[in-house]
Amino acid sequence: MKIPYTFTVLRYVHDVLSGEFINVGIVLYAPKAKFLNATFTTRYGRLSKMFSDVKGEHFRQVVRYIQANIEEQGERLEKELQFKPTNSVLDLTARVLPVDDSSLQFSPEGYGLTDNPEKTLEQLYGRYVERYCEKVEKTSRSDEDVWRVFKKPFEERRLLGQMTPHQIVGKNYEHEFKYCWKNGIWHANEAISFDLADSVYLVDKANAWLGKTISLADGGEPFKLYMLLGTPKEEKHKSAFIKAKNIMHQMPCNHEFIEEDGAENFAEHLKSEIEKHTTTTIH
Repeated sequence: MKIPYTFTVLRYVHDVLSGEFINVGIVLYAPKAKFLNATFTTRYGRLSKMFSDVKGEHFRQVVRYIQANIEEQGERLEKELQFKPTNSVLDLTARVLPVDDSSLQFSPEGYGLTDNPEKTLEQLYGRYVERYCEKVEKTSRSDEDVWRVFKKPFEERRLLGQMTPHQIVGKNYEHEFKYCWKNGIWHANEAISFDLADSVYLVDKANAWLGKTISLADGGEPFKLYMLLGTPKEEKHKSAFIKAKNIMHQMPCNHEFIEEDGAENFAEHLKSEIEKHTTTTIH
């Protein structure tokens, strides 16, 4: 049976007066299914080409903040027993991003019927966001693309609501991991794409993460880092991927690599560990 849904498009509006914008994500809400979820992109290549003064890292941070908060709301809605739904997705997005003149704004809502909200969300993202991506961007996958592979089994086991952002602070550097849980020490999940257009980028990215963890490790806070790896699809990049992993194995923190074909098993393992910790804590 098909049920009604509403959706909104997240837009990057560079100049409010001119009204120029680029679509960067979709939020879909189906109240009868207690479904609220979002898919965003943090790629800013198109933004930089159209608007030369875009602050890329700030854009990434804000979009990730919105994504995490929408996911948190979705988890809460799914668990509420006495659920009194609003009919408008904009009522929910306004809790995360108030309506104002900022560069990121949600569009007027659209409507439809669906028998699979998750699939419809993917279709809307493809229609309103992905189809306008530059062809050069499609030669590689972003970290967010890889995260979606792991996110689905996390959602199926209702793990996202048990995770929280946490900032690891070094002497001269800090980094906030969005999906963490604590069992004596903090356990952080980080999706990293190595499905890139050029093999040189794989090694550069691995070295960047080695440098980050070295800078975080001198802060003295122990943590375990789960690297959720997006593997390269092109055979010619496989040797560079092996080099990249060898580089990251030098990271001074406790770490573990999980590749995409292990996403389901990892989610099940994580669920078991979190449940075990929760039971131990209660007793």
